[in-house]
Amino acid sequence: MKHIIAFAGSNSQNSINKKLVEYTAKLVSTSEIEVQILDLNDFEMPLYGIDLESRDGHPDSATNLFNHIQNADGIILSLAEHNGAYTAVFKNAFDWMSRISHKTFGHKPLLLMSASTGGRGGASVLAMAKERFPRHETNILADFSLPLFETHFKDGEISDETLKTELLTKVELFKNEIIYGS
Repeated sequence: MKHIIAFAGSNSQNSINKKLVEYTAKLVSTSEIEVQILDLNDFEMPLYGIDLESRDGHPDSATNLFNHIQNADGIILSLAEHNGAYTAVFKNAFDWMSRISHKTFGHKPLLLMSASTGGRGGASVLAMAKERFPRHETNILADFSLPLFETHFKDGEISDETLKTELLTKVELFKNEIIYGS
């Protein structure tokens, strides 16, 4: 059985990106693929600083999150966008993990997503991640943007048929890579 981890780049208890991750995890989960949903709140770590790292090393929580990524067959990640960039909690976790190894994502297949309440659907954070993540050995198979979350996500699923079809197409690409890929 293949093991996927899924998480939102947010620490909000009501994260719309976590709702998108949970929905997508259900679409990916099969008899051949198990999906484990992680919550960044379970990986609290101090604000990264070189002096702190030199003095104390890497926090266990950063090592644990890094190990989840390294031990997975694939990753589903939905990034929240704060002021056009990663959330502080995700950036901090990313900074710590990249200090453990520059090969942060270990060439794992990644389904990269973002949801937002605005019409751009997290376009800025997706662009930033698509530019940055490959430098950390990320295999971004597909990306998906869900704009106007309150309009397009109802009763725990995407209600807009065009967006739903787009995500389903990308989920199938992701699942096929996980099951049949190299």
